[in-house]
Amino acid sequence: MSFYFENFPEVNYSLKKNFNFELLTNVTVRFKIREVIKNNALVFYEYNVRDDDRPDIVATKYYGDPTLDWLILMTNDMIDPYYDWPLNYLNFNNYMKSLYGSVASAKTSIYEYRQILNQQSVLFDGTIVPKRTIVVDLNTFNSLPAASRETIYGYNYYEEENNKKRRIKIIDKEFVSIILNEVENIFSR
Repeated sequence: MSFYFENFPEVNYSLKKNFNFELLTNVTVRFKIREVIKNNALVFYEYNVRDDDRPDIVATKYYGDPTLDWLILMTNDMIDPYYDWPLNYLNFNNYMKSLYGSVASAKTSIYEYRQILNQQSVLFDGTIVPKRTIVVDLNTFNSLPAASRETIYGYNYYEEENNKKRRIKIIDKEFVSIILNEVENIFSR
């Protein structure tokens, strides 16, 4: 990710406001991938992040360049590579321990109650209709029939959220040079 800042302009800045200026990278300059590109299915394809993947590894796999990890992150609106990127099994369990004291406690601590609005189903044409739920309070939960409710434990909730992060977009190689040229034009002004 450090390569992302290579082309950023530098600015003289007094860190201690004592008129001793230092040449620093101006990290306030921003580049954003246009929504038109990010929302065009012909420009990118979906990838499911594996447990041993990191942004630099995915960039190496698809672009042959680990320094394009920033492109993977920006395409997916990820700002914090540690918390926005899906955690691997070990880091996920460590995160559960930091929240609940132990993995066992995370698996037995109730996070929320849900009412099941509809189960997942498949239409005659093969379209999958996903399961839909809403969060309810304990009184509502207790008044529902057993088949229409579910208890979500902490571990399951966070695992579900972590797994949602696994589905990312990768911009097709064909468009990378266009984006890199645009970045260079923005930062060379």
